[in-house]
Amino acid sequence: MSGVIRLLLAEDQGMMRGALALLLGLEEDIEVVAQVGNGDEIVRTAAEVRPDVALLDIELPGRSGLDAAADLRKQLPDCRVLILTTFGRPGYLRRAMEAGASGFLVKDGPVEDLAAAVRRVLAGERVIDPALAAAALSAGPNPLTQRERDVLAAAVDGATVADIATRVHLSPATVRNYLSAAIGKTQTRNRMEAVRAARQNGWL
Repeated sequence: MSGVIRLLLAEDQGMMRGALALLLGLEEDIEVVAQVGNGDEIVRTAAEVRPDVALLDIELPGRSGLDAAADLRKQLPDCRVLILTTFGRPGYLRRAMEAGASGFLVKDGPVEDLAAAVRRVLAGERVIDPALAAAALSAGPNPLTQRERDVLAAAVDGATVADIATRVHLSPATVRNYLSAAIGKTQTRNRMEAVRAARQNGWL
């Protein structure tokens, strides 16, 4: 099996995960050594199977693929990370690059391109969807601070200020200040519009 690329696949939709594993496994130089459906399992499983490349979805139960990518780069620096997502959002691309990912692709491409991207990131190249790269450049950086993102993330389900304050361990007054700042930066009218705008841009 010399020269075979060991791949970890993280995808929460069972049918998509199985299809990707099957199609990539047909490539002579790629072996899918692990499949996980929960973000919390990524780093632990990777530590066990030692993949060459981790192919990660972003929106997973538990930790997101972006958070897991950052952990992988710290704990298994020889493992290349390739993000594969349905959501081609400029903010996601920026966060993926900041987390140390070597590539970022959207799921609408052919499997041959995905296999080629796996080989390229292992060879040390950076592989980014061209249209998304252009969009990320025009969109500019994420204007929200980490605390503002934390507060908006806690507000996703329509939680009250008191609920948010409990979740993020801040006072209600401080939460209101962060929400107000986030609403201003996203140029929206209320917290739920701010949440939607932040998610659409990939800032959350």
